[in-house]
Amino acid sequence: MSTHPTSDAGFGVYVHWPFCASKCPYCDFNSHVRREPPDEARFAAAFAREIAHAAALAPGRRVTSVFLGGGTPSLMRPQTVGAILDAIGGAWSVAPDAEITLEANPTSVEAERFAGYRAAGVNRVSLGVQAMNDADLKALGRMHSAQEAMAAVAIAARHFERYSFDLIYARPGHTPQAWAAELEQAIARAVEHLSLYQLTIEPGTWFETLHRAGKLVIPDADTARALWDVTQETCDKAGMPAYEISNHARPGAQSRHNLVYWRYGEYAGIGPGAHGRIVTNEGRVALSTERHPETWLGLVERDGNGIVEREVLGAEAQGDEFLLMGLRLTEGIDPARFTALSGRVLDPRRISALVADGLIRQHPDGRLAVTAEGFPVLDAVVADLAA
Repeated sequence: MSTHPTSDAGFGVYVHWPFCASKCPYCDFNSHVRREPPDEARFAAAFAREIAHAAALAPGRRVTSVFLGGGTPSLMRPQTVGAILDAIGGAWSVAPDAEITLEANPTSVEAERFAGYRAAGVNRVSLGVQAMNDADLKALGRMHSAQEAMAAVAIAARHFERYSFDLIYARPGHTPQAWAAELEQAIARAVEHLSLYQLTIEPGTWFETLHRAGKLVIPDADTARALWDVTQETCDKAGMPAYEISNHARPGAQSRHNLVYWRYGEYAGIGPGAHGRIVTNEGRVALSTERHPETWLGLVERDGNGIVEREVLGAEAQGDEFLLMGLRLTEGIDPARFTALSGRVLDPRRISALVADGLIRQHPDGRLAVTAEGFPVLDAVVADLAA
């Protein structure tokens, strides 16, 4: 393990709570709505069993971050969150300064639980605000008002050392001028971190159905690019530049858990539909669990884990994943690490061509980073370098 090229990137634990009060029309995540609340005690016990199994696969690690995602983890009782964190602490050593993040919906009911989450060990929350006005929140299928969301942000600020919230831009009818004003309002409340996602039409969502029927029109490519430019300019001016293609933070306030992913560290995936990357004696192993919550629950209760896919990643796959994840970061990647993972050297001619086109830059220490011009065409840049 100590000789793996990215062993210094940290070890994270991702826990997936798959339930939501309602399904947002743009969402393609593994989230499920149930008429009756799930049996939290039963699920907590299953999480603990899968955590123990993951610890057997990756023993002796030091947990640098935990992320409770979903779904809607803030639908869990604080006692359930505490039980999950206790299970993680019993399976591995946890760094004293570990970042423990919980995703939350900014409804008044869920915000009332924030004190309980803090007492359970959570030290950072990520709030799904998504828009700063009621009309767009309704169009996005959100269950909170703008006023309720800002009240939840204020409550988060009282209980947590660190907090962040998400916004979606390039919404139907969204203009650069309106987005700039909304973004300035958000920055004033976010303090240290914002996640800003461009609305995309995902397969299998209700928005896809509406879009195909011509009942949902999103901004065209030129407007989307203008919205992207406004995002960068406004956040840069406010001292909250992008450190990743969709994430902005003040210096030192980056999401440490997400940096584990993007720097190609190790992470255990716990819960329905979770993914993990663990380094074993066989090499780096990709693991995926059963997506359906109740089916996952049955598997864990029977076998001790819900893993349904396991793949030992070859050198080429590791190199491709390293590029795909690392080039999302404004800090870029170390080509020497790519070589250590993939067994080959990045083509100097392709690097020179991309530099000449203004899509990547090469730092004096040799690191390669995508430029502001390159980020809107990131997939093409990654494909070119990986070829």
